[in-house]
Order: sequence, then C-alpha cells, then structure tokens
Amino acid sequence: MLTVLVDYESGNLHSAQKAFERMARETDGGEVLVTNRPEDVLRADRVVLPGDGAFPACKRELDAVTGMTEALTEAVIRQGKPFLGICVGMQMLATTGHEYSETPGLGWIGGDVVRITPSDPAMKVPHMGWNDMILDRPHPVLDGLKTGDHAYFVHSYRFQVADEADLLAHVDYGGPVTAIVGRNNILGTQFHPEKSQSAGLRLIGNFLHWKP
Repeated sequence: MLTVLVDYESGNLHSAQKAFERMARETDGGEVLVTNRPEDVLRADRVVLPGDGAFPACKRELDAVTGMTEALTEAVIRQGKPFLGICVGMQMLATTGHEYSETPGLGWIGGDVVRITPSDPAMKVPHMGWNDMILDRPHPVLDGLKTGDHAYFVHSYRFQVADEADLLAHVDYGGPVTAIVGRNNILGTQFHPEKSQSAGLRLIGNFLHWKP
C-alpha cells in the first residue's frame, strides 16, 4: 500500500513526511513517498496534498507541475482513491479562493475560502495556535477523536462550505471556523495533523487504513 505526499514546493513536507512515516510504521500502513511526479500519484493507493502560504501562490505552484492537476483528478475523482488535503491543500478543494485575488480552486467540495473575521476585533488574525475541535459529523477517519481534542492552526482564511453536509468539524474563533471537510473519498483539514500531537497522529493513522 502506497501513500503519496505531493511535493509542489508549497508544503511543509518534512514534518508531514515524518508523521506519516511514523504512523505507517506503527499501524502497518505501508509505504510513504514524497514526490512531484504525476505518475506516482496515479499508482498511489492514497494521496495527501499539503500546503502552506497563500491560496493563489499554492494553486499556481500546483498548476505549474506538468500533469499534476490532471493526475490528481484522475486518481481522486475518477478512480476514487482516498485523499487528504492539509491546510491550503484543504482550501484548494473549494470552488474559489478570495485571498488577494479571486482564484479558482479544484472545485471538489463547493464553497469559498474567505478571510477570518472574528466577532471580537481584539482577536488576532491569523488564527494561530491550539484550538478545541467541535465534531459536527461522524467519519471513519475521526474514529477515536472527540469534541474538545486540540489541533494546531496557522491561517488567516477559512473554508466556507456551500453544503453543511460537507462540514465534519469546526472550531470557535470569534465565530465558527471550518476545521475538517469531507465528501465521499475526499477529506481536508484546516489544521496541521502532523503538528497536532495525539489527535493529529490518530487522524493520520486512521487515514492510512481508510477505505471509502
């Protein structure tokens, strides 16, 4: 079983790679490969798309890898392989990002990525640090997690889903902020599971064995 982490020069791949490799060892989760080759995405059993930085820059870098967007669409949408987007990798699932300029996303989960606007103006943006998750819907990858578990966030924009059924978890930061989205074989976390200690590692371990 092969899990591919997509390298497109826009993700904190070192810590993500270490976390996925650790959980693969601990749960007999197979091989983990970091790659920028579309052919590796096509042969993978599951795919992870990390992302750090601004939405337009990440989407531009992803599109710049020849054949990568097409390979992701083939593997995830047509073949239905399990997919996990992390941080901006999750945001790019949306229809449109509104950071700096309107940027089309992958459009796999309907919605818009908009700036966080806490109800209390004293609350700082970016939303950075630990926050308590509120689980909205059950999901196999969330087995063993519960409302109140901590996750680590670093972001100024949030995913506003078009269909509430796609919202799996949120946090409160002067109002609701999407933490996890999911539809069919597609999952995304706004937080960094690789930096979220036991809750994040549990989620990664579950993902490595998830069969949508």
